[in-house]
Formats: sequence, structure tokens, C-alpha cells
Amino acid sequence: MPLLKTSFIRKAALFLVAAIFSLSAIAADFNQSQRLANRGNAIAQALLGAMYYNGDGVRQDYAKAAEWHEKAANQGNVDSQFIIGGMYYHGKGVRQDYAKAAEWHKKAANQGDSDAQYSLGGMYYHGEGVRQDYIKAAHWIEKAANKRNSGAQAMLGAIYYEGKGVRQNVAIAKEWFGKSCDNGLQAGCDSYRKLNQR
Repeated sequence: MPLLKTSFIRKAALFLVAAIFSLSAIAADFNQSQRLANRGNAIAQALLGAMYYNGDGVRQDYAKAAEWHEKAANQGNVDSQFIIGGMYYHGKGVRQDYAKAAEWHKKAANQGDSDAQYSLGGMYYHGEGVRQDYIKAAHWIEKAANKRNSGAQAMLGAIYYEGKGVRQNVAIAKEWFGKSCDNGLQAGCDSYRKLNQR
């Protein structure tokens, strides 16, 4: 699913940037970060995970990234929950496991992470790691769409257009495609235009 992959990469990159700015004292000293992470500091664990994932100041190592992100995720770090879910989804640094991906995305989704909500909705839609359930798919995707997640808005438009998990409604589909377009997703613009031409 290209949208899930794009969302995962964007989230990992945004997390790294945010971690560097908000934790510049920790990021400046890898050894200090490692000491804090070894003592159980979830923020330092997430930072190390991001550093290993991106090869920032260390040799890129997806297995170590997964190890540190999973430790932070187990302590409730929402960004690491989403990232480790994506790593399980794509098999980066860990054996590919859709069920574990769905489990981690659900934890992050329950904390309000829109990318995790969108990803989890997509997994329910396609039956990846969970039993296929269009109603649950629509539920999670709508949560993300209401937070201005443009990919989720376009997917929700498609769900309403197809009538999967919701009552089919072309007017609502068009509305969601329009919102997706307004938020910069070309696929949403294309779908909106196609519906206008009918």
C-alpha cells in the first residue's frame, strides 16, 4: 500500500526532526543518550531508534532501530508505537508480521495518532494482520480523516463511493475527495475531478 509506506516514511522523518529539536541536549551526545536509554528513558530510547533508523550519527541499523523503538513503544511512546508498527508491516529490522504491525498501530491509534489510525484502517480494509472488516476500516479511517490526514480523507472518499462499511453516498465521497485535495493530495484532486465530470 503506497499510502501506508509514504505515511510511515514521513512519520519516521518527522519524528527524527522533532526529537532532534526538542532533545538537542540528548542528540548532541550519543553516549549520554545511550546511558539514558539503558536506564529506561523512553524518549532517549525513541531517539536512539530514530538515529539508528536514519543512520544519523551512527551506522544505519534497522535491527537496532527496531530494538530501541520497541522498548520506547512498550513504555507508551506513541511515535515509537507507530514506527515499530511500520517496521513490522514492511519487515524492516524485524521479520515481517502484519499481526504485530496491527497491534502496534492500534496502540498508537488509541492514543490519537492519525497516521496510525489511517494505517490501522487500511489494514482492516485489506485484512492484513486482522480479519477484514470494512466497518472497522471506515471507523479508523474516519478518525484520521477528521484530523486532516489527506490520505485518510481520500480513502474515506473511496469507501463512501464504494459503499464498503458505510452506506454508499457519492455526495459524501465527493466531499472527502475535496477535503483531501484541499490538503494537498493529488489523488484526492483527481478523484474529485472525476466525480464532477459525471
